[in-house]
Amino acid sequence: MIGEKVKKLLIESETTLVKPAEQVAVVGIKNRLNHALLLLTTDKYAVVPVLDDQSKMRGLISMPTIMQTIMDIQDVHFEKLGDIEVGEVMDRDFPYVLEDFELEDVLHMLVDNAFITVVDREGYFKGIITRSEILKGTNRIAHEFEKKYIVKEKEIVAQ
Repeated sequence: MIGEKVKKLLIESETTLVKPAEQVAVVGIKNRLNHALLLLTTDKYAVVPVLDDQSKMRGLISMPTIMQTIMDIQDVHFEKLGDIEVGEVMDRDFPYVLEDFELEDVLHMLVDNAFITVVDREGYFKGIITRSEILKGTNRIAHEFEKKYIVKEKEIVAQ
C-alpha cells in the first residue's frame, strides 16, 4: 500500500493525474487507417485510443498494427490505408481503470504501458493516465520529500 505522504507528493491531486478526454488525441472506430496513420505520424504518438460514436472506449491503434495490416512478405500496400477501418484491426485488449481507481493498480499497469485509459462504469472514455505524469510525481518526491518531512532510519531489532 502506498503511504499517504508519498501519495500526496506523487500526485498533486487526483484531477491532475488524469488527462481529460477532450485533451487526448483519439480516432474513431469507423475512421480509415489513413486517418489514424496521419494522426500518429503528425502528432508523433506511438498509440492512441479508439472510440465509438458514443465516445465509449473500444481499443487502441498503433503504428505497428497499421504497418502489419498493410504489409505482406514482399511489399507494403499503402493503397489499402483508405480501405480498412480502424475497428477492423485495432487492439481490443487494452489496459484501463475505472474513475475511482487505486493508484497502486495504475502504477503496476504503467510498468508495461505508456498510458492507461480511464473509463466510467458504462465504458465512456474519460481520459488517460500517462507514465510521464507518474514520473513527474516521482521527480517531485525525489526533490521535495526531505524538505517537507523529517526522515529517520528505523532501528532494526535483532530477533
